[in-house]
Amino acid sequence: MSSASPPAEPLAPSVRRGYALGSVATGTFGTVPGLLLLPYLTDTLGVAAGIAGVMVLAPKAWDVVLNPIAGRISDRSTNPRGRRRPFLLRAGLLLALTFALMFAGPQEPTWLAGGWVVLLFLACASAYAFFQVPYVAMPAEMTLDYDERTRLMTWRVVVLALAILLAGATAPLVVDVVGDATSEATGYRVMGVYIGVVLLVGVLGAYYGTRNAPDHGVATAGGSLGDQLRLVAQSPDFRTLLITFVIQALGVGAMLAGVAYVSDNLLDSGGAATFLFVAFVGPALLVTPLWERVAARRGKRYGYVVATCFLVVGALGLLVTATGSATAAYAAAAVVGIGYAGAQVFPMAMIPDVAADHAARTGENRIGVFTGVWTAGETLGLALGPGLFALVLALGGYVSSSSDESVTQPDSALDAIALGFSVVPAVLIAASLLWLRRYRLDERLHAAPTGVPDPTTTPQEPTA
Repeated sequence: MSSASPPAEPLAPSVRRGYALGSVATGTFGTVPGLLLLPYLTDTLGVAAGIAGVMVLAPKAWDVVLNPIAGRISDRSTNPRGRRRPFLLRAGLLLALTFALMFAGPQEPTWLAGGWVVLLFLACASAYAFFQVPYVAMPAEMTLDYDERTRLMTWRVVVLALAILLAGATAPLVVDVVGDATSEATGYRVMGVYIGVVLLVGVLGAYYGTRNAPDHGVATAGGSLGDQLRLVAQSPDFRTLLITFVIQALGVGAMLAGVAYVSDNLLDSGGAATFLFVAFVGPALLVTPLWERVAARRGKRYGYVVATCFLVVGALGLLVTATGSATAAYAAAAVVGIGYAGAQVFPMAMIPDVAADHAARTGENRIGVFTGVWTAGETLGLALGPGLFALVLALGGYVSSSSDESVTQPDSALDAIALGFSVVPAVLIAASLLWLRRYRLDERLHAAPTGVPDPTTTPQEPTA
């Protein structure tokens, strides 16, 4: 048995800030398509709700296959600029370009306009996989310290919250302002270019900001991708954490997809989408440092459970949107924001713990495969969320329209919007607690004298 490593040197503040800037890209791309793509398809291009849900899901489903491959490729990288960093630049530049093009296609006929969106969204999703997976893998190699990873994730989640606020609040605003002055389609085109620039800021910030980051990577694991995926699947802590996060991402994705529909049909205000995001993200900026303290005192799993409970209560509170009360809706969104901040900090800090613990016990680096599977699961959940919300809309009889049409939704469709935005996500997020309670790595790490063992020490179990 190898001895645990001494406490690692803390990361330089410039490295923490540089790494956190990558969340400008992940937060923006994780927010805007889920927020605007479904209503763009149903209310601008005239695609039926059920078909639009499939169109939003299909490119993301491809990412479920691609993400582990991206992780495996980055694991094997030997680039002198770093194992992961070159992927951030190359894939990030492609991501920004393809996003801007996604909303720049034809508006009719509907089949051609929809096909353009699907193809460009597929290109976006592919580029994002090769940015996100190496980016998420980096913390496990940047530091060996359990608490330092939480500090690193705290910086990241603060920037993530700011990115969600910037993208989620301003992207619909750009569509509304430009659309009112010209046309709705032009509003979406301008928004696409604007968000492409925001993505570019995050990409370049992460690439240059992490150039001096330490690299504690261990030897690249052997065996085929299938062999490594099987070994990753044999980690009980990883399985429980992944299932928990995927279910929660499904619920959050449904809420995100419902914002525009709630704003337009229940709160009867285009600006309500912006206010909902401000109410959602503002508290997250304030409480994120408090979640770090909870992790230091009670452990990451405990904090994750408490944050999840806030998410459930806030999501149930969003049912008040059915009454049309904007003030009450903003208050419920604030409770969701408090929970969402913790539900991002804790799993983001826990997955590097799981990957580093596995590397310490085997002596081989499967961190890219871990994060590839992790981000695939996150992508699947966030993709299924809008699909689930679209299914609820279809069951409620929601009427799609093109940008030059005005329709009146039936009461059943309005009820479906409220339920899909509140009760359905709340039930899913509450169910995720059944898996989270099985996570045991925190207990083992706190039982050890110094936390996560050093991945560079002698392996404690045979390698595959």
